[in-house]
Amino acid sequence: MQPRVPAPDFGARPADADADAEAGAEPRNEAPTPTHPPPPPPPPSPPPRRALPRPRQLLRPQLLLSWLPLLAGAALWTYSLPRVGFRSMGDYGLLDRFPATFYAALALLTCGFLVALRRAGTAPWWPAGYCASLLVALKAPPAVLYDSVRYPWASKHDAVVNQLLLNGELRPNGALSGNMSAYDQWPGFFTLTGGLVRAFGVDSAAVFLNWAPIAFGVLMMPVLVLLYRTFTEDWRLVWTAVWIFQLANWVGQDYLAPQGFAYLLHLSVIAVVLRHFVLPGSAGRLRDRSFLDPASAAVPPPTGTRQRAVGVAVLAPLILAVNASHQLTPVMLCVSLFALTLTRRYRNYGLLAVAALIMLAWDLTMGRPLFVETLGTLRDSLGQLTQNSRAGYAGELTGPGPELAGRANVLMVLAVAALAGAALLLRRRLVRAALPLLLVSLAPVPLFVVNDYGGEMLFRVYLFGLPGAAFFAAATLVPAAGGVRRPLRRRAGALTLHGALPVALLVLLAGFLPSYYGKEKMYYTPPAETALVTRAIDRAPEDALILATTGSFPQALHRYDHVGHWFFAEQELPENERMLADPARYLADGIPPGTDAYVILTRTQDIYAAGEGLLPPGGFDTLRSRLRASPLFRVVEEHPYGIVLEYRPSTGTTAPGSERP
Repeated sequence: MQPRVPAPDFGARPADADADAEAGAEPRNEAPTPTHPPPPPPPPSPPPRRALPRPRQLLRPQLLLSWLPLLAGAALWTYSLPRVGFRSMGDYGLLDRFPATFYAALALLTCGFLVALRRAGTAPWWPAGYCASLLVALKAPPAVLYDSVRYPWASKHDAVVNQLLLNGELRPNGALSGNMSAYDQWPGFFTLTGGLVRAFGVDSAAVFLNWAPIAFGVLMMPVLVLLYRTFTEDWRLVWTAVWIFQLANWVGQDYLAPQGFAYLLHLSVIAVVLRHFVLPGSAGRLRDRSFLDPASAAVPPPTGTRQRAVGVAVLAPLILAVNASHQLTPVMLCVSLFALTLTRRYRNYGLLAVAALIMLAWDLTMGRPLFVETLGTLRDSLGQLTQNSRAGYAGELTGPGPELAGRANVLMVLAVAALAGAALLLRRRLVRAALPLLLVSLAPVPLFVVNDYGGEMLFRVYLFGLPGAAFFAAATLVPAAGGVRRPLRRRAGALTLHGALPVALLVLLAGFLPSYYGKEKMYYTPPAETALVTRAIDRAPEDALILATTGSFPQALHRYDHVGHWFFAEQELPENERMLADPARYLADGIPPGTDAYVILTRTQDIYAAGEGLLPPGGFDTLRSRLRASPLFRVVEEHPYGIVLEYRPSTGTTAPGSERP
């Protein structure tokens, strides 16, 4: 009996045929053919369309809005400068001499910066370009326009450089007049400037003196960026902080002077410390992104003991340069480093010890005469908060321009402080991450207890706290770009960025202009006045005494190592009022017997003494007329910009002016 053979199933396919089909193999020959013809293959898909080339980037509206305000603002600013009547300044300085196109240029730059800020994360060079343009627009007009040195007292720095180049020596223990020995005891900046004079092949530092604010500002920008990038990854926040710093830096300490140079080095040291001196295991929860503000940067990598030792060795020359250039900045640096030791992240006592030892070593050697003298005055100033926080020598600002500038100064300080304080409430996580920067900004405040620093401690404390204040003020105005899930907070952030930020920047711009240019009438000196003073001091014999109301006039300390100086009105107003009762006798009593003495009274002294409240209204004219009429003084030279008188005690009966040339 034969076995049954199953009927073939022509519709089935063996499993191995399916596997072969998935693998792409040819079907076997023995597979049965289907009863129905296979379906027709699908029509071939059309080839993919080639993407059309994008339009050139320069044609994009956003890019157009980025560079168009920059070009338009630069054109308006350039158009405005020849139309600034700086030689005929009135009570408001340059404020009413700038044409409307100048203010329009500043407004255009602000608008362009706000547009460029939206692309700061992908194109940070645009806000960087606007920040550099703002710096030039705000502080270059005097450098471009003036035919003399801005800030008449800055000419003494030129005199120090000339003395170094001429004599090739320093006299730190010399009894120099007008406290000029301080410049010989801290000569680092002047030695460097003398090298620049030789390198550029110019006659003196006066050639480039007015360009110092732009040079210091350009050098300061990368230091600020490095400082701010330590605590935030948001480029919008970084460049807004730089912008606010420039608007709030109205103090006028960035001219060609030791304090501007030392301040730049101070911030450089602080920036390096904050990035490269983090102790291992000290960040804690700050390395957890969920704990941080969305804009916060990660804590810099920790460094070992050997790396920090190398860092101290690298920073030591910078710290030495600070100590060789300025008296107060090393104190500010040590106070800031001490404040950083209060945090776990930067508890590095080694660097603080090195900075303190360098400061003490310099003060007890090169700077010993003035250091000992300053210690003697601390007994009277210690704890005098009201006295130490005063601005200037004495009196109150008088005149429309100085009074406006004084009010603008106060309002600017309050505005920056209010914006920075708001960040302490609105951006607490960012503040927690940037706590070291906050401590560095607050560290100089206790110095009000110690000394008034010649009426400048108020300005110096504000200046050293400004980098941190600008950062936290920007944090208030630039909300976090991501991480905000609540719609209400997201809308509030957008409103702040698009509403409060433009208003705040325009308000700060409006405050900067009177703060920086409101007293400009004091700061510009006609060349004829400078020539008058130079001739008078050149004629003075060796060891003569030069008398003037104040040292704020051009060439006031010309030949300071050959003649003495007495600025007799730099005192309290009541004492000056007694002096005006009989100025000739007052000055004669203060001139040592047998000393050749000359009184120089100039237009700039008149403006400065009145504006700073050193003399009562009309006091300068009274002083000039009474000295001119006194038989104790003979007119040597008289000019619309000033008068030079010689002290002649032996010719007290000579008619005034009879020996005038």
